[in-house]
Amino acid sequence: MHPARSQRRSGLLTVATVVTALALVVTACGSSEQLSTSDYQPAGDAASDAPLGFTATTLDGAPFEATSLSGRPVVLWFWAPWCTVCRAEAPDVTAVAAEFEGRVTFLGIAGLGPVSDMQAFVAETGTSGFEHVADLDGQLWQRFGVVAQPAFVFIDGDGAAELYAGGLDAEQLRDVADELVAG
Repeated sequence: MHPARSQRRSGLLTVATVVTALALVVTACGSSEQLSTSDYQPAGDAASDAPLGFTATTLDGAPFEATSLSGRPVVLWFWAPWCTVCRAEAPDVTAVAAEFEGRVTFLGIAGLGPVSDMQAFVAETGTSGFEHVADLDGQLWQRFGVVAQPAFVFIDGDGAAELYAGGLDAEQLRDVADELVAG
């Protein structure tokens, strides 16, 4: 084969490999291992860019003001209705949310699907014990740097936020919730 043709074909394979890998990251469920953690870094107006400076719509269609959660520990759980890892960790998230009720607020942030599928996920997984909002345009996922589900954002009472990309079991989630409560 001609060297220039071989080099071009190799370049196309590399581009195809990168595109395929990116598609898997964006569309696939995250692993149960920690992928990354990072601090939330808002830009612009401090009030609207604070971690809880957003509005959303619940899965029932009601408006939701996240600022109502300011000043106390919050766990944001990012999930998708078709994600098998999200479905598998749902009982643990529900159990820890119930255990920490009144001390840590859990909020589900559903994306990447129609609201009817999100509502079915909540009903089927028994996660109705805490509020869920629909992020149909992906703005909340983008706001917090979430690129795959499941993911969590932990926000302490002072408003400091940390992203955890990947799934968590009950023990891991309980440990973080304990840290949020301890401040």
